[in-house]
Amino acid sequence: MKEKWSVKKVSLGSSIVVAMITLIIGIGLGANWNTIFNQYAPYLGFKKTATDSVDWSSLNNVYNSLVSNYDGDIDKNTLVEGAKKGLVAAVGDVYTAYMTKTEAKDYTDSLDGEAGAGIGVSLAIRNNYPTILRTTPDNPARRAGVLAGDIIYAIDDQEVWTEDADSVAMKLRGAAGTKVKLTVVRDKERLDFTLTREEINNVAADYVMDGNTAILSVYRFSKDTGTLIEKLAKEFKDKGATKVIVDLRGNGGGYVSAARTMLSLWIDNDTVLTTKGKGGSTTSTSAYSGKAILSDTKTVVLVNSSTASASEIVAGALQDYDKATIVGETTFGKGVVQTMLPFDDGSILKVTTAHWYTPKGNSINGTGITPDVEVERTYEQINKNIDPQLEKAKSL
Repeated sequence: MKEKWSVKKVSLGSSIVVAMITLIIGIGLGANWNTIFNQYAPYLGFKKTATDSVDWSSLNNVYNSLVSNYDGDIDKNTLVEGAKKGLVAAVGDVYTAYMTKTEAKDYTDSLDGEAGAGIGVSLAIRNNYPTILRTTPDNPARRAGVLAGDIIYAIDDQEVWTEDADSVAMKLRGAAGTKVKLTVVRDKERLDFTLTREEINNVAADYVMDGNTAILSVYRFSKDTGTLIEKLAKEFKDKGATKVIVDLRGNGGGYVSAARTMLSLWIDNDTVLTTKGKGGSTTSTSAYSGKAILSDTKTVVLVNSSTASASEIVAGALQDYDKATIVGETTFGKGVVQTMLPFDDGSILKVTTAHWYTPKGNSINGTGITPDVEVERTYEQINKNIDPQLEKAKSL
């Protein structure tokens, strides 16, 4: 049986009204698309986008004037990369940075301990200058007479004293067997060293036994550092360790996930940090359950002004839960979290996305963690291998 078709009459006026309403809705959605999209994007599995636009015409004017008047060759790709760096740097956050493909690889390699050959130094910014914090045993820098406290002034006759620590460290690395000229300032005097790069023993953590005390040194938090520390802890527990000294001095941080795994050796399933991000979003991170084999082990943590970021997460949580006595100097004070955002060309944006707080809700950003027992260690003592901080930790 065939269905009968019916014709429904719609007045011209009704059609116009419907069309006008549709047009208005469309205009409204178009004009406010970013705002609407950002409101519902998280529920749809998308990322938010910028809600405003920037007039780049003035930047284009500078580019046109530069190209029209500069007496020399111009590499457009270099200009673009420089513009990206300048854009990100203008935010004014020392932890937010744009890295080219090469810089990004060097940075991620250093986090994972795959830095290749170098001269065997740890460095950081001190008093606004890149400063050597310590030299490692049996490596080129120490053998040549480079000392802790030396300010790095130039590398291969290129001044670097205004650059950040990561940039200086990258310039010191290179292929094994290649030479590098290092110029330092010591007691207001310039000293030159010509060094040959060597493969550096770059373990993330190790330990030694001193009687029944395990001295656990953690140099950085790579992706697998937490797992490594868990293995080492089981080893020294099996050897009869009744006390552990955790040395976090000079540890500039790394992956929060590794710090979480490490803290799970002392803290069972409780909050180890809270992060607060853009828009007031709050996230709590807890230790793992059933791994706290050091929960009742007497623990002392060594820190100094170069203990930063993930290292401070560890020290702060152990202090808040009264799981350890903190000995040394006030820590660096890096209470922010960075996220690595990769681009298709291999470059990355390292951007501050949140602030973190200790389990008791304390922010250490800009202030650091104050030790329970304050003990100073001078550069002179470091160079003479005198360690009053470690000696104090042993005595507690």
